[in-house]
Order: sequence, then structure tokens, then C-alpha cells
Amino acid sequence: MSSPRAAEAWMIHRGDGQQSTPAELTRGSIQLPAPAKGEVIVEPLYGCWEANMSHAIDRRPVDVCAQRGEDHAVLGNSGVVRAVEVGSGVENIRPGDHYLFFGTGVADDFGYMRLAHAYDAPGTVGMLARQTLVPARNLFPIASDSKATLPQWAAFSLRYMTAWSNWNVALGCFRTQLSESDLPAPHVWGWGGGSTLAELELAKLQGCRATMVSGNEQNLKHIAASGIETVDRREFPNLTYDADRYGVDHEYRQSFKESEKRFLTMVKERTDGLGVQIFIDYIGLPTLRVTQKALGRCGVIATAGWKHGMDEPTNRAMECIARHIHVYTHYARFSEVLPAMDFAERNNWLPRVDESEIYDFDEIPRLVADYAAGQTSYYPIYRVNAS
Repeated sequence: MSSPRAAEAWMIHRGDGQQSTPAELTRGSIQLPAPAKGEVIVEPLYGCWEANMSHAIDRRPVDVCAQRGEDHAVLGNSGVVRAVEVGSGVENIRPGDHYLFFGTGVADDFGYMRLAHAYDAPGTVGMLARQTLVPARNLFPIASDSKATLPQWAAFSLRYMTAWSNWNVALGCFRTQLSESDLPAPHVWGWGGGSTLAELELAKLQGCRATMVSGNEQNLKHIAASGIETVDRREFPNLTYDADRYGVDHEYRQSFKESEKRFLTMVKERTDGLGVQIFIDYIGLPTLRVTQKALGRCGVIATAGWKHGMDEPTNRAMECIARHIHVYTHYARFSEVLPAMDFAERNNWLPRVDESEIYDFDEIPRLVADYAAGQTSYYPIYRVNAS
């Protein structure tokens, strides 16, 4: 068995209790033990920058280092890796082969994530390290003749897996109330980021009429190139709901109501008067009011994230009368990975990644700044080691 080894990494450190002070991403070295039973030393090749990584740097909603009871954390739970050394009891993992990394750190009895690897799961080291130690069960083989590139699989491992699990629940719930004979091609809308787009692509592949709302010119082009209908949010400039401001600012209230009315009129026109059947909303509080109003009878609101706001007020009576179903999921379960990868290969359900935009390991701080400024693509890829 090998001796412990040092690995270069980008890391954040525990704060002083002032959550308003963001963490500083610093470069340093970590010590990795030799792999124990069921563990594998891997070299991350490509990672995809995820919102949870920025949440950790911002210390919002929590200081993850403090939550983990640790002085520092190495982030990154979406990526592809190369196996380096396997511990005892590990089967079907071969050094040198490439694997999709599944980002669950602690799972429940059914394989669903409780804590995320390299986020709130203690003792876990993420993709922002030149080498890391992971459980063998988190590694899923990438075929040498795969249609997808390694950067595409890096983006797939979190956002597309999240979309896969959320969509299966959302569609399943919708079909408990309205069958295919009732409504063969539901209208599925969404706003959010890469997971929303992935879910809408999946909906389209399964015969739904998919539409995505965005106010970013680059993203609108990306959405259209994916074959999804688009709505330019800039045509409704005051559609972001702020309950406090709505109550005291007459000018804002009137402006919001005008944008909301025009948006809902457009929704009716584009959904044959039915409203949206499944609305994928990964944003949260600023969009919830409009999402609920845009939803048709027996409709489903689906989310697996809380980009803006963890708490949402809901009029239970109105939602009951409309027979709305709220679907909240968190990532995916281990048993879903191989079926999702197989579906992706057979149906070209894969993220569109521009490899000319990949950030090198030295450029991670620039990636952090670009992501915070909204200047990255839906799938911001970074390179850790040469493939």
C-alpha cells in the first residue's frame, strides 16, 4: 500500500463567524492518505463550476467549513476523473481508465443524497485538487468510444443528473392526474440555468413542448441552438417579485403588475389557453408568484435548487383548488446514473460545451469572478489535469 501523498489544491478556509465576509480561494497543498477498503485515489481531469461552489465561497447560506467542523474545504462535486490507485475490495475500477464522478457525499438508505461531496459532507475533497480520494461507488465508467467528450461528461455529472431525477418525478406526478390521452404533449416551461436547460431538453425528447425564459443574449442563443423555444425576459423588465418592495413602493408595484400581466397573457397565447403543465423553476422566491400564476390546472412546479431564497410563501387553498403539485428533489440516486448515461449516449442528450472556453487550473480565480458576474456559459468547465 502506498504512503500518504501531497496534492496541490484550491481551497477555502473557515470564517471568523461573520457570514457576510466571503471566503478567499487560496492555493495550497493537502495530504491524502493511502486508499482504504472501498476507496480510490483519482486525478480529476475536468470539472464543471456549480452554484454550490459559489455558495460556499460566499458563505451563503452557511459557512460550509464551520458546518463540517473543519479548517478548510476543497470544493468541486461535478467532474470526470482518472483512476490512479485502488484500495482493497474495489472491483471494476482500473487505474488509467476514465470515470464520471457522482457527487453524493452521504446518502440515505435508498441511495438519495443527504450531504454533497466537497460541500457539506465532512472529510470530502473535491475536484479542485490535483488528486483526491473518493469512494469507489461514486465512479461510473466512461466508455472509450463514448460520443461525448470528457468536458461534456464533467457538466453532465451534476446538472444533467439533477435534471434526470427531477424530471422523472415531475412527469410522473403530472401523469397521475392527466394521462397521455388527456394531454399527449404537455407545455413545459422553465427558468434558471444549466439544470433547467437540461431538463427542458429531456422534456422535448419525450414529446413535450418546451420553452425557456432568459434575459441573457448568449444564453438565448444557446437555448435556441438546443431546439428549445425561447422567451426573452427583457421584454418583461420588472418581472422580479420583491414582497417587501411591493408593499411600499407604488411605482414598483404598478410596473411589476404590468409586466406580470403581459407575461401571463403571452403564456396563455403560447399554451393554447391551458397555461403551463410543468414549470421548472430553479430560481425561487423572485419568480414563484409568476410561476404559480402561469401554471395550468393539474400543473406541476418542479425544482431541485434554491438559487434565490430558501423559503417560499404559498396560498395552500389556491394550490389545492388548482390541483397543483410541488416537486422538490435534491440531486439523484446512485441507481439512476447508468440509465441516465445510457439514455444520453443513445439520444444525444448532452451539454453543449465550447472547449475553447475551458479554464485552466491556474485560471480558477478568474472563473470564480466570471461566474459571479454572469459572464460564463451554462456549463463553465475547468481543467485540472491533462487527459
